[in-house]
Amino acid sequence: MATRSLEIREQDLPDVYVVTPKAFPDNRGVFHESFRKDYLEEAIGRPFVIEQSNLSVSHKGVLRGIHGVVGPMSQAKLVSCARGSAIDIVVDLRVGSPTFGRHQVFHLEQNSATSLFISEGLGHSFLALEEGTVMNYHCSKPYVADAVYTVHALDPALALPWGVTGDPVMSGTDLAAPTAEEAAAKDILPTYEYCLGLYGRGAEAATRSATSANASERKPG
Repeated sequence: MATRSLEIREQDLPDVYVVTPKAFPDNRGVFHESFRKDYLEEAIGRPFVIEQSNLSVSHKGVLRGIHGVVGPMSQAKLVSCARGSAIDIVVDLRVGSPTFGRHQVFHLEQNSATSLFISEGLGHSFLALEEGTVMNYHCSKPYVADAVYTVHALDPALALPWGVTGDPVMSGTDLAAPTAEEAAAKDILPTYEYCLGLYGRGAEAATRSATSANASERKPG
């Protein structure tokens, strides 16, 4: 059986997948097949259609997020780093989720061509580690401002491990964002039940996935 050009694995945080391309180096440089719709859809178990693509360019020390989308315009995202490097953190902010408030940390950089598939409803944020870091997003829905939610990336209760010693550079909107607890109280976060409908899954299957993730986290080593 031929080796696939992409390896796609669901992470400990359910509904997040790492897409790792195989490198094909030669005397000119290196080639990666960075996206295959059929492979990704097989891994996530549902369709993924790209309706909008975005690029962000950030100075070193810029912190963006935590951002997510609610309602019918919720976006699944395929995120990669086209230049530079970043600490990328995904947070489960789906109210009612068995893993609500949990996060997972990833390191994205230009040479690996690794991508993250982030399912609808999950919160996404990143810290640029190099000047001119470029992040690329392929989204399943076009951007609608009224559908976006923002939670403070420095929320003490979430305790995201950014590793910064000074104040990161953040937008006014991100600085003024509520904590996760405040956002939940204001009813601006997505619900787990609604997201499951977007994923085409029932609660029973989702609970099994979350239970498996929790068990994996408890394993020694």
